[in-house]
Amino acid sequence: MPRPPLDSPLVLDGGLSNALEDRGHELTSPLWTARLLRDDPGEVAAVHRAYFAAGARVATTASYQATLPGLVGAGLSPREAAGIIRLSVRVARDVVAELAGDGVERYVAASVGPYGAFLADGSEYRGRYGLDTAALRDFHAPRLELLAAEEPDLVAVETVPDADEAGVLVGLMDELDVPGWVSLTVADGRTRAGQPLEEAFAVAASGRTVVAVGVNCCDPADVLPAVRAAAGTGLPVVCYPNSGEGWQAAPRSGTSGHWAGRSTFDVSAAADWVTAGARLVGGCCRVGPDQVAALAAALG
Repeated sequence: MPRPPLDSPLVLDGGLSNALEDRGHELTSPLWTARLLRDDPGEVAAVHRAYFAAGARVATTASYQATLPGLVGAGLSPREAAGIIRLSVRVARDVVAELAGDGVERYVAASVGPYGAFLADGSEYRGRYGLDTAALRDFHAPRLELLAAEEPDLVAVETVPDADEAGVLVGLMDELDVPGWVSLTVADGRTRAGQPLEEAFAVAASGRTVVAVGVNCCDPADVLPAVRAAAGTGLPVVCYPNSGEGWQAAPRSGTSGHWAGRSTFDVSAAADWVTAGARLVGGCCRVGPDQVAALAAALG
């Protein structure tokens, strides 16, 4: 599969969850967006189309929360669970094929979320799950193998809160010979696990198959200093922050949380991100097709 050129900015998509919610879907189950892969994959395809129509060049698959333990825990057989993970790439690939012939090169990035996403308790914003590297490898390897078998253009290793987990994932990418980016979740100049960004980005950039490093699902205000730190690795930088709104956890078990505050996602900031080294630029939670369209227009 062709790798996207990274000598100029390439626009990524936005949040899958908010786009699906805007289409009327409830996503409070532990499977989150992966539930639609099981129940209505055509809706996932519709969101990919919407982001491409907005000017995105990369579709990020609905596999962030799709793990073998999570899907089996939801009642699927191991074979069915493996099929759902592979389906995430095929859904996006089919949309790319539908649009082929208009002169625009589009790509599929297979999402690989952190172990904390499987826990569905916000651990990807805290890091340090109490697992050693062997346990993290055992968790991540099967899904990466399944995604790689579908030959996405890239893997998007994203929302990783801890340099140690990033190191495990980078090693697996190299073993499987699958190119991709590694994106950390950060706050106030450090990873969510508390490591200095320069050290964490050095780990993220250490694999021969890593084509970009950066940040996602962070506050927009954290992007520019993180891009500058990531650019120190010599690799292109990826950045796709959330809207700037804050997630308020549920007050008690069995109820859903909610977003609070206001959006601070400002596409005019993207020019500074690109000047600092960003080459893959998009949005994460609560950033939708309208903002991606504005971003695409701003970056030309």
